[in-house]
Amino acid sequence: MITGIKGNRIRRATAVAVTSGALLATGALTAAPAQAVTAPSIVAKGGYVMNNANGSTLFNKKMDTQLSTGSTTKIMTAKVVLAQSNLNLDSKVTIQKAYSDYVVKNNASQAHLIVGDKVTVRQLLYGLMLPSGCDAAYALADKYGTGSTRDKRVANFIGKMNTAAKSLGLTRTHFDSFDGIGNGNNYSTPRDLTKIASSAMKSATFRTVVKTKHYTAKTITKTGSIRTMKAWDNTNGLLNSYSGTIGVKTGSGPEAKYCLVFAATRNGKTIIGTVLASSSIAQREADAKKLLNYGFAKLG
Repeated sequence: MITGIKGNRIRRATAVAVTSGALLATGALTAAPAQAVTAPSIVAKGGYVMNNANGSTLFNKKMDTQLSTGSTTKIMTAKVVLAQSNLNLDSKVTIQKAYSDYVVKNNASQAHLIVGDKVTVRQLLYGLMLPSGCDAAYALADKYGTGSTRDKRVANFIGKMNTAAKSLGLTRTHFDSFDGIGNGNNYSTPRDLTKIASSAMKSATFRTVVKTKHYTAKTITKTGSIRTMKAWDNTNGLLNSYSGTIGVKTGSGPEAKYCLVFAATRNGKTIIGTVLASSSIAQREADAKKLLNYGFAKLG
């Protein structure tokens, strides 16, 4: 039997030991606070990433700064086409010499469409988004614009692009071209472009197109024979180098530098974002990967 002061000390020591053991068993003493995720540094002048589920911002670098968009403009081109009422993706468009002359004159990226061929709207969307064909963009603008002349139809189509931007509540975006080869008044922001892409990704057709790595079109020539076009490769390198990538679109140009709108899904969570005015193709992809890694780390 333990009595007196010595007994009290032993009982107190035993109580402390029991309590400590209980705390250790529950992890109360061993749980460490979650480590804060450090925001990455990117070369691009502007960058933005959001949680596609709720639109919450995950990363921001000059997200509302207006910058040239290059061929990321074509996301809106595709969005406007896919929003047409009674859209028939199998409707055929005859390729005009004006489309070919346009890409040659501007030394623009192209799908190498052949004058006189009949190409479906679906095929033109692949030609627009994978090899970033400005000839495909011209053909779509000509078909879905309204007017008595080609110039009027193209102007009307560009108007539809601007109307679509306004309908999304985007006040810092303006288009003056159907493909990103602007006339000094074609711009957006990292946040606006991300929102445009997020809206476009609601279309199953758009999602299918932008996640496709390679596509081969079979067109009908002006003599009625079948032509197999050279395969179109997607210019978005993330599809081959970042697991979970589901899109979206590259862009480049003398003013735009190197741009990339990107989206990826991991563990059921989708992140979508934009980098504008990076320094090279490799760097825009490196910037995007940093932002995707950061975004997924923040989402946990």
